Amino acid sequence: MDTFKLEVITPNGLIFDNEAVEVTLPGEEGEFGVLPRHASLTTLLKAGVIDIVTTDKRTESIVVNWGVVQVTEDKVTVLVDGAVAIRGEGESEVAKVLEDAKKLLSDVSDSKMALASVSAKIESAAHKLL
Repeated sequence: MDTFKLEVITPNGLIFDNEAVEVTLPGEEGEFGVLPRHASLTTLLKAGVIDIVTTDKRTESIVVNWGVVQVTEDKVTVLVDGAVAIRGEGESEVAKVLEDAKKLLSDVSDSKMALASVSAKIESAAHKLL
C-alpha cells in the first residue's frame, strides 16, 4: 500500500505524526487532496478541517485555524497556528472537543459562511465517533 509521512504541527507540538494514504486540506484556493507521490508544493491553509485517511482506512479529522503546508513526494508537513483533533471516548469528551474546535474557529475572522461549513463538518466527524 502506498503511503506518505504526515505531520501536523502546532506551536504546542505534534497533533498527528504517522503514515497516511490520503489527506484533504483546506487550502486558500479551496480544498485539495494529497496522495502518495504528489507533486511538491507549498501553500497557505485557511480555517477548516483536515481529513486524514490512515493506513487502516479510518478517517481522522483535525480542525485548524490557519497555517501552511509543504508537500513532497513522500512527506506532508502541516504547520498551523491552532488545531483541535476531533477524537474522544464517550459523549462528554467529544462534546468538549467540539467546543474547543468551535472556539478555535470563532477567533478566526473568516466569513460566517466558512464557519458554518466547518461547523457542519465538525458535527459530522463527531457523530462518526459516537
